[in-house]
Amino acid sequence: MREAIRDYVEREEKRESFKEDALRAWEAYQENGLHLTLEEADAWLAKLEAGEDAELPKCHI
Repeated sequence: MREAIRDYVEREEKRESFKEDALRAWEAYQENGLHLTLEEADAWLAKLEAGEDAELPKCHI
């Protein structure tokens, strides 16, 4: 039972951290408008998945 509680607490802490990161990202976007398009992000992630050493594209307005 202790393990189940520990696992639950760990999952909830990770979920809360994810929400906080998303909120900070949204606030930053609202302040400066910098972003990547879905296509740009998808192409970058595809390169990483293929094992390429791809740099994150530059954000733009």
